[in-house]
Amino acid sequence: MGVSSTTPHLLRAARGEVVDRPPVWMMRQAGRYMKAYRDLREKYPSFRDRSEIPDVAIEVSLQPWRAFQPDGVILFSDIVTPLPGLGIDMDIAEGKGPIIHSPLRTQEQIDRLHPLEPEAALPFIKTILQALRSEVGDKSTVLGFVGAPWTLAAYAVEGKGSKTYSIIKNMAFSDPTILHQLLAKLADAIAIYARYQIDSGAQVVQMFDSWAGQLSPQDYDTFALPYQQRVFQQVKQTHPDTPLILLVSGSAGVLERMAQSGADIVSVDWAVDMADARARLGKQVKVQGNLDPGVLFGSKQFIRDRILDTVRKAGNWGHILNLGHGVLPETPEENVAFFFETAKELNLAGVKA
Repeated sequence: MGVSSTTPHLLRAARGEVVDRPPVWMMRQAGRYMKAYRDLREKYPSFRDRSEIPDVAIEVSLQPWRAFQPDGVILFSDIVTPLPGLGIDMDIAEGKGPIIHSPLRTQEQIDRLHPLEPEAALPFIKTILQALRSEVGDKSTVLGFVGAPWTLAAYAVEGKGSKTYSIIKNMAFSDPTILHQLLAKLADAIAIYARYQIDSGAQVVQMFDSWAGQLSPQDYDTFALPYQQRVFQQVKQTHPDTPLILLVSGSAGVLERMAQSGADIVSVDWAVDMADARARLGKQVKVQGNLDPGVLFGSKQFIRDRILDTVRKAGNWGHILNLGHGVLPETPEENVAFFFETAKELNLAGVKA
C-alpha cells in the first residue's frame, strides 16, 4: 500500500496529498470546556504546572484524543513558555493570560536577553512530545506550536495582553530600532524552539501570530511578516519536510501577506468566507479552518450544515478542518463530539460543490 498508508491522515493532507476527507482537529481542544480538564485543574491550579509538569501536560493533551480521536493532537502549552529561557520572567494568570513581570522597554533590557537553549530551559517539552508520539502512534498527527515574534514582543513589551497595543505601537512608531532588535532575537529563539519541538516528535508546527491582526497592512509588512519569514526560513533549512501552519487573529486584511510568510498552510479565521479565502490565496496554498467557534452553540443540524459549507468551499485538496480560533470554554462537550463525528464521516466525493 506504500508509505502513506501508515502516515497519519493530517500529515498527509498537510504535505499536499489528496485524502478522502479533510483531517480535523480544534485549537484549544484541550481545555476548559471539558469536564476532565476542569477536574484536573482543581488538582493543579497553576497553568504553568499543568503545562510544564510532563505527566500533567501529557494527560491534558490526551484528554481530547481519548474523547474524540481528532486527527491532530497538539502539545498543551502556551506561546510564552519559552520566554524564561531567554531571560524574560513571566507567569500565566488563570483566566487572564501571560504576565511579564518586568516589561521590556529599554535597550539595556534587550541587550541582556540570551539565546534559547531548549534542552536546558525546556526539557519537559521533549518529554511531553515523545510521550504523545508514543501514545497516538500513526493514528493521529502530533502538532507542536510556537508564538510568532510580533506577538511575543507584544506580550514582552506591554507586560500582558492589551486591547490597544499602545505601548508596543509607541515603540514601533517612535523607537523602531529597539523593537527590531527584540523581534530578531525572538525570531531566532522561536526557530530554535520549533526545531527542538520537531526533533522531540512534533510532526507539524503551528505558529500563532495572535496579535498581528492589530497591525495595519503596511506595519504588518514591517514588524510581523519579515520575522515570520525569518523563523520559517530557519526551520525549513533544517527540517524542510515538516509542514508549518500560520495563524493570525483578525487576519482578513492580511490574508495574502500570510501566504508570503513561508508557511505551508494558512489558518483562516471566520471573518473570511472560505471560498473567498481560497480565491484570494490561490490554488497552491493549503488552508486550515474556519468555522466560527460560536457555531458549536448551535443545533446539531446547524453545526453539520456549517461543516459541509466550509468543506465544500475549501474543495477537495489542501484543507484541514478546524475552527477559526480556539473552542470557547462554555461550549457543550457533546457538540464538540458531534463536530468530530460529523467531520470524520465526510467523504469529499460526496460533498463536492
